[in-house]
Amino acid sequence: EAVDLATSHPFDLILMDINLPVMNGLEATKKIRKFNQEIKIIAQTAFVSAKDIKMCKDAGCDSYIAKPFNQKILLSSILDIFK
Repeated sequence: EAVDLATSHPFDLILMDINLPVMNGLEATKKIRKFNQEIKIIAQTAFVSAKDIKMCKDAGCDSYIAKPFNQKILLSSILDIFK
């Protein structure tokens, strides 16, 4: 489970898929944020409406990228949140 993994390993970044099979990524992000405000979380989603972006931000994601994405977009997003 994403939450268990995040508590047991010191990660710098999580690429969070919003459509996870057991718990959606927004709920997992909210649970992670309860105990870790420092880890950076980038939501991965196929939906990029203003409403979807707001939901990601409200859940605690630092950024989002639309799927499919390429290496340049991913690296740019990572650089932006670690500034």
